[in-house]
This record gives sequence, structure tokens and C-alpha cells, in this order.
Amino acid sequence: MKLSDRGYAIIKNFEGLRLSAYRDVAGVWTIGYGSTRYHDGKPVKPGDQLSGEMQADAIFRNTMSPYEDAVNEAVKVPLTQNQFDALVSFTYNEGTGALQESTLLVKLNEKNYVEAATHFMAWDKITDPQTGKKIICDTLVQRRKEESQLFMAA
Repeated sequence: MKLSDRGYAIIKNFEGLRLSAYRDVAGVWTIGYGSTRYHDGKPVKPGDQLSGEMQADAIFRNTMSPYEDAVNEAVKVPLTQNQFDALVSFTYNEGTGALQESTLLVKLNEKNYVEAATHFMAWDKITDPQTGKKIICDTLVQRRKEESQLFMAA
């Protein structure tokens, strides 16, 4: 499966658009719609600047395939487009390793779609870069809630 136009729009909404490189809440250099790397694999670095929304969109779309591939490879049960979009959003935000090691994936591959949906909410924390402790992030609480709802939508 591939991310739908609706899926792209949802992720863009969660990520927001920033044309100048910035550190995200976890301290990772990011640009555009949450991209941490360019299509050539080079990481975003301080001082990077995008020319506009079109460039940000191109980088975003060109770096999405590893996240789509991770979902396609890890999930062994049928998915609706909404479920796929929710899982790609989650994977784009948390990383492919998080998906592969998640209880969400275990429950999903057991065909327990309802319980899988509840496990989005376990991923509502970030590591505080100063203390190293896990703290609840309100933005992630909202994102996980919306991903879970999208996952369960008809």
C-alpha cells in the first residue's frame, strides 16, 4: 500500500511547516514537515533553509517510502487505507524500530484491531534531553488519539 493524499495531509497537519532547520521536542534537527533527512539521506543540520512549501513537500514525499515499506513489511493482516495511513503517521513520527518492537504491531498481527488501536496511546512520551527522563507530551497525546481514531474509522 501507499500513503493516500489524506494520509499526507494528516501527517503534514501534525508536523506543521517550518522552512528553517530547528530542533524538535526531542532535540533532533528537523525541517519542512518533520523531515530529519533529505531524499539523498543527508541529515538536516543547523542553518539549513528551504525555499518554500513546494520544496518542503518534495522532501517530505521523497522521504516517505521507508515508512510505507516498514508498515507494508511488518503488518501481516489486511488493512484499510485509514489503518495504513494511521500506521505510517505513527511510524514517521516514532521511527521504524518503534513500529517493529511495538505491542501495537503484535496485537494487530494477531488480528486484534481494536486492542491494537488502544496501543497508539502508549507512545505519548518524549525523552527530556536535559534529564533523560520520559515525560508526557501533550502534542503526542493528541496525535496518538487522532491516529487511533483514524485507525478505527470506517
